[in-house]
Amino acid sequence: MNNRVKIRIKKNDLVEVIAGRDAGKRGKILKVLRERQRVVVQGVGFIKRHTRPNPQRNIKGGIAEREAPIHVSNVMVISPADDKPTRIGFKTLADGRKVRVARRGGEVLDK
Repeated sequence: MNNRVKIRIKKNDLVEVIAGRDAGKRGKILKVLRERQRVVVQGVGFIKRHTRPNPQRNIKGGIAEREAPIHVSNVMVISPADDKPTRIGFKTLADGRKVRVARRGGEVLDK
């Protein structure tokens, strides 16, 4: 697999899904899977997982719903200025820090 793709999205970013069955939904990034180029978004891409009861691990069993990873190309970060999806760029500040910026409005995404 090509691992050269840069993932500019970080955990806790607010993103909107732009493709797939959940297109238009928004959520927070819960996990970034860099090696697989996927992200887990809160409240998006639910799958049903059948689990067997295991008393030793205190697992009840049954059908559990949880978020599945979706490809990073199917999400875009929400711009803090105008609440619309935007691409991400980088800028070096006067104090030497390299920060992520929203291409749409130019505001800094990193705190």
